[in-house]
Amino acid sequence: MPVLGLITAGGDCPGLNAVIRAVTATCTAAGSRVIGFRNGWAGLMDDDPVPLDRDAVRGILGRGGTILGTSRRDPYVHGDGAASIAGAVARHRLDAIVVVGGDGTLRSAARLDTEGISVVGIPKTIDNDVAGTDVSIGFDTAVEIATAAIDRLTTTAEAHNRVQLVEVMGRTQGWIAIHSGIAAGADVIMIPEVPRSLEEVAAILRKRHDGGRSYSVVVVAEGVDLRSDHDLPADEYGFSRLGGVCHSIGPALEELTGYETRVTILGHLQRGGTPSARDRVLATRLGAAAARSAQAGEHGMMMAVRGTEIVPVPISVIGDRPRAVPGELYEMARVFFG
Repeated sequence: MPVLGLITAGGDCPGLNAVIRAVTATCTAAGSRVIGFRNGWAGLMDDDPVPLDRDAVRGILGRGGTILGTSRRDPYVHGDGAASIAGAVARHRLDAIVVVGGDGTLRSAARLDTEGISVVGIPKTIDNDVAGTDVSIGFDTAVEIATAAIDRLTTTAEAHNRVQLVEVMGRTQGWIAIHSGIAAGADVIMIPEVPRSLEEVAAILRKRHDGGRSYSVVVVAEGVDLRSDHDLPADEYGFSRLGGVCHSIGPALEELTGYETRVTILGHLQRGGTPSARDRVLATRLGAAAARSAQAGEHGMMMAVRGTEIVPVPISVIGDRPRAVPGELYEMARVFFG
């Protein structure tokens, strides 16, 4: 029977343990072996295995994080590509690797598959920006967390007659901002896909306050570009660190409007904790489908959500660009601004 490798790579998100459980249980039931590797691609590059069986994944369905750990190391960015993991693949006689990751991780997986290392991908990211799938693991939970936070911040904004800025994650795409902003009734939503000047935002707030409302809530995706002329700090793996753009927006809006402004950055709260029921079910379905595909010798595929179905699509569908918020969704949301 096939021997499968399994990694969770890139940023963590709720639902990863549900995927690990689903892949392991599905393979074990069919008589296949699963070997996890710690800390994403790093575990394959450093050959750091974790044997998985049914007992190893009991009780993890509702846990946040990932029992395998994760990191942002990448075989093409921090190693020699396929050669970086070929040793581990050969030593453990892996027939395929199930890769759970976002767009960057899955792009590397697609490249590895063309170089002779069989992979099956599973899309996960709270940013929901993986091309080729309608939704990714972790997004639903992140939106629920952000919406609940905005609901709470709205009441304190109203009590103190303030403008409340709420910064949510969204490196290059504003999926969390648009969904949580719509769900919580935000007065303005700022996303990377639709640039808005602070003067435009200030005009919306002034019109709202002139109309008798003494408070406002503005939801901002962290990737909104107000600092294009500055170099962003990088993490230990060379990736830009975002977060904190509202510390620039807040004082500017206060100056433009004269309204007292406060900033709340939700940050990693959106990625931690217990996954929602929807994410647990989605992760289970995607994990089971990936395990069946890998056991059948089908590789170079990503398990995608299309409507209500889970379907395999070529992993090359990831392409070079993440999936953006549709313009029509933002236009619909604009009706409720102010």
